Amino acid sequence: MAKLHFHYSTMNAGKSTLLLQAAHNYEERGMSVMLVTAEIDARAGAARIGSRIGLAREADTLDADTDLFAAVEARLARGACACIFVDEAQFLTEAQVWQLARVTDDLNVPVMCYGLRVDFRGKLFPGSAALLALADWMREVRTICWCGRKATMVVRQDAEGRALTEGDQVQVGGNETYVSLCRRHWREAMGE
Repeated sequence: MAKLHFHYSTMNAGKSTLLLQAAHNYEERGMSVMLVTAEIDARAGAARIGSRIGLAREADTLDADTDLFAAVEARLARGACACIFVDEAQFLTEAQVWQLARVTDDLNVPVMCYGLRVDFRGKLFPGSAALLALADWMREVRTICWCGRKATMVVRQDAEGRALTEGDQVQVGGNETYVSLCRRHWREAMGE
């Protein structure tokens, strides 16, 4: 029976690296996979999943209007697919998470989602909230704060390195914009 998986963490934990490694493992055994990422995140290039350590692969892209169940059905019409891998899963809509649940339930194809749990304000992303509610299996990918504790939060910084407390939930960026912190140091950075 196929399952919907959610691998979540904060920034810089290696989620995309894990995704690319898992996809490689399937392909090394002769199985075909489908890689999907959010169109909004083109840090590794358009239609690419990339990791900070230099691994990268081409991928299909999705936006808020993409019907993922239909996209997977279309992919299956071209041949067998052993697993669907979704990077930047926090950008999924609730409806898209339900579509992925249908992929596992009705098409019997496992789906592995990788994404952030919370934004810089400590709020759940809509896609992450839906995955936390619907996933059959969840795994926290761990990273550390500068103090050595487990990082569970992230701050968005301005050009001078000050933590921002307001702004749009979605702003694509990397190490120049975001820093992963433990909850204690996140609270201090946010002035709480």
